[in-house]
Amino acid sequence: MTSQKYIALRMMIAGMLLGILCKVAQADDDASSGTSLPAGVRVVRDVPYGSDPAQRFDVYAAIGVQDAPVIFMVHGGAWMLGDKSARAVVENKVARWVPKGFIVISANYRMLPRAMPVEQARDVGKALATAQKKAATWGGDRTRFILMGHSAGAHLVALLTAWSATCDGNDCAGVATAPWLASVLLDSAALDVVQRMEQRHPRLYDRVFGRDPEYWKAASPFHALNGGTVPILAVCSSLRDDPCPQADRFAAKAVSSGMRASVLKQPLSHKDINQHLGQPGDYTNSVEAFLRTVDAAVSDRLR
Repeated sequence: MTSQKYIALRMMIAGMLLGILCKVAQADDDASSGTSLPAGVRVVRDVPYGSDPAQRFDVYAAIGVQDAPVIFMVHGGAWMLGDKSARAVVENKVARWVPKGFIVISANYRMLPRAMPVEQARDVGKALATAQKKAATWGGDRTRFILMGHSAGAHLVALLTAWSATCDGNDCAGVATAPWLASVLLDSAALDVVQRMEQRHPRLYDRVFGRDPEYWKAASPFHALNGGTVPILAVCSSLRDDPCPQADRFAAKAVSSGMRASVLKQPLSHKDINQHLGQPGDYTNSVEAFLRTVDAAVSDRLR
């Protein structure tokens, strides 16, 4: 086989794999569009935080709730797929925490190829700032936000968390955010983007982060991390090779920088790390044990 034919074959296979990934993720979202809500829970859909149609978030809150802590969720999907209303993203989290007096907000953001990861993190920051300003509208407490993200969303939350200490006025996102209580990272394999790109990695990452080492550094939560006050819980799947070493490395740097950070390793798949959170059991209990340590009002509602 000539080198040109070999290259063409590899490109075709890569395209087929990417297409399969897109179809699987889209199938997950299509199957999850009918999220069921507990009695007494209302949803406010498509609250805008920018002019782009993708810059929207949904708010799940109990009728009549007041001064509620807010769980602000950022979906995954390889930085190019996914949706805020996917069942795996919201259903169990809403069912668990809204009846306990929390508000759950689930955000969309612009995705590849329209926005690279750094711009996506800025979108998340803008969404957070808007949600904080409007929190009282839905009965929320703007001072008691908990950031949570899965997969690519965990990478974006981690980057925003790192920025919160290194950017003047917390405005790396182009808008000032108020401090938040904690960040929960659900199974990211890209907390140290530079290390990820310098080692053997799926071709998908080349499309996401490109080939410029300076951009890898700019998009890397590990490299942006330099102290801060936000407690971090990094959840990782012990069934996969990459997320737990990344989580350990990120948490160790956070601790060495004076932050509070811990790693929760779970024998669950990448998908189940997201979907199972909120279901009764040891996994949800462990996440809630961490959340109880970040704020007295949060702890009271988790009893």
